[in-house]
Amino acid sequence: MPSASGAIAPRLPKPPVALRKAALFLDLDGVLAPLAPTPDAVGPDVRRTDVLTRLTERLQGRVAIVSGRTLREIDRISDGAARAASGVHGLQRRREDGSLVQRTPDPAVRRAVAAFDAFAAARPGVLVEDKELSAGLHYRQAPDVSGEALILAASLAEETGLALQPGAMVLELKTPGADKGAALSAFMAEAPFQGGVPVMVGDDLTDEHGFEAAERLGGFGVLVGPERATAARYRLEGVNAVLDWLDGIAEVPA
Repeated sequence: MPSASGAIAPRLPKPPVALRKAALFLDLDGVLAPLAPTPDAVGPDVRRTDVLTRLTERLQGRVAIVSGRTLREIDRISDGAARAASGVHGLQRRREDGSLVQRTPDPAVRRAVAAFDAFAAARPGVLVEDKELSAGLHYRQAPDVSGEALILAASLAEETGLALQPGAMVLELKTPGADKGAALSAFMAEAPFQGGVPVMVGDDLTDEHGFEAAERLGGFGVLVGPERATAARYRLEGVNAVLDWLDGIAEVPA
């Protein structure tokens, strides 16, 4: 498996619990919350909220959720436990102090939503997610349409200039100009993250930009889920393993 340096890496070990001045950047779906058949099937969880609250206090605010979901959805699912967060793959960003940075939606997103709606109307189980800054086509409940969905999304990306972002059983066309790596880098230039060691935890291809940015800035990435080619240096098995690991960090004396 290629490592961040491009060399063939051994099986990835678990990340350490004792981290010096860690700055944690956590994906949501598949990392802090289990993957679900539909986006709205994921909701708040008592343990997740507790771990995030204690972790944020332990790390003096150096915790951010970095997700493809909108900030509104991040807040709903995390029960407001994440003060710093980035949504829609870096296109929305809320600093730890609550101030917001957001890109202007590309007008072509409306065209993508309309095309996805027409595609989904004829294919039961396909769902469209309108995030204003992007359009998502979910086919977890209709995996047989994956080829058709990719052809449609790639064609729209070429015609409109929207950025095509593949994910786990979802294709997203988004306003160009940002990704999770850019969001991580922006957080690291600001308080309270500045001077910390960035750690990006993610499960999907969308998280590779974050892994690369963390490595470039002196930290590392943690892949969640099965082994695959990745820029991450460590790996955890799944959501429960992530919460156990974060719980351990929260308990380490400052």
